[in-house]
Amino acid sequence: MSSAKEGMSVIRLEAFVKIETLAERGVFQKDIAQELGVSDRTVRRALRRGGPPKREQLPRVSKLEPFKGKVDALLAAGVWNAAVILRELQSAGYTGSRTLLREYVQPKRALRSGRATVRFETEPGVQTQTDWGQVVTEIGGQATEAHFCVNTLGYSRRFHFWCTDSEDAEHTCEAIQRSFAYFGGVTKDLLLDNQKVAVLEHGRDGVVFQERFLDFTQHMGTRPRACKPYRARTKGKDERMVSYIKHNFFVRYRSFESWDHLNQMAETWLREEADQRMHGTVHEVVAERFERERPALLPLPTQRYDTSYRETRQVQWDGYIDVQANRYSVPVAWMGKPVVVRIGLDGELRVYGDDSLIARYVLRPFSAGWQKVAAHHHDLWAKTLGPRAVVEKRPLAVYADATRAEVSSWS
Repeated sequence: MSSAKEGMSVIRLEAFVKIETLAERGVFQKDIAQELGVSDRTVRRALRRGGPPKREQLPRVSKLEPFKGKVDALLAAGVWNAAVILRELQSAGYTGSRTLLREYVQPKRALRSGRATVRFETEPGVQTQTDWGQVVTEIGGQATEAHFCVNTLGYSRRFHFWCTDSEDAEHTCEAIQRSFAYFGGVTKDLLLDNQKVAVLEHGRDGVVFQERFLDFTQHMGTRPRACKPYRARTKGKDERMVSYIKHNFFVRYRSFESWDHLNQMAETWLREEADQRMHGTVHEVVAERFERERPALLPLPTQRYDTSYRETRQVQWDGYIDVQANRYSVPVAWMGKPVVVRIGLDGELRVYGDDSLIARYVLRPFSAGWQKVAAHHHDLWAKTLGPRAVVEKRPLAVYADATRAEVSSWS
């Protein structure tokens, strides 16, 4: 097509040269038009301009132009990572370059809201920052509010997060424990916000932590530290990771089969992408910087901390306890006595008497009914029924003979 356009330009140029030449010889404009097969008007215009008309160049439309609205919407939602935006555009059909996208986004960064913050750098193995974030995503086909606990190493900026449906003390301890396991060690300090599940109060003599949370940190071998009230930005590294996860992981992945599937995807993304990113502040790949922090981490405890819910129950005189509108049997030796019920985050119910496990169940749905183990009440039934508890066994022939005798009497 380009060669055809070039040919038209050459012919047109030759025609104008011929018009000019014939006009100089004194040939009338009407005769020139007839000879060249053009209109009189074309001849007059050519002589008036002194050359062929210039082709109007149509402005080139940028490949990004149809997608600028989508880019602006992502920026307004807080997504500023060019790699994430590029993936979103490509999924919508964008075929342009990353450079084109960067050139469009860069001038807008000056309009991005934010406050200046003094950065506090920590030595390797000294500090982990913990915080919670929330996002609505699809789990099992339903729109669900996911709560995710983010734990960030202060030196290397390596982070881990775990998603669940609650931010209570048990889930907080579980999330931190999983993060330390992911890092392969524990830091000396654990810096957190003033969540009620961890901090009881800020007293004159310092921070008073909740007993359960203090028990957890002592087990893990780390020292809890709380931000000063209204100074949450003290742990800004972790808060930035909350935003990073929202605008990267949860933008790229939007549907999950289950909570387990979500957390499996999260760990894969952490290892393959988040750990491999070049950090903008320290100008190093996070995984490489972590290798210098790894030797400074304290060892993990030999046993996991039990993050189960703990409640005390009184065993009723029928040998059952009530848990979430259901009844569960326990050995009759504990009738009328207190026991400790532990409900794991995995749905396992365990009953302890004097620190010994006496019963174990899978937690049933609310108001599912009675759950029993026959062995728990065997002695009780034997004592209650006495000899009647033993069922006499007879051969079937006895009943056959009795039936025949009764039939004979009728005749």
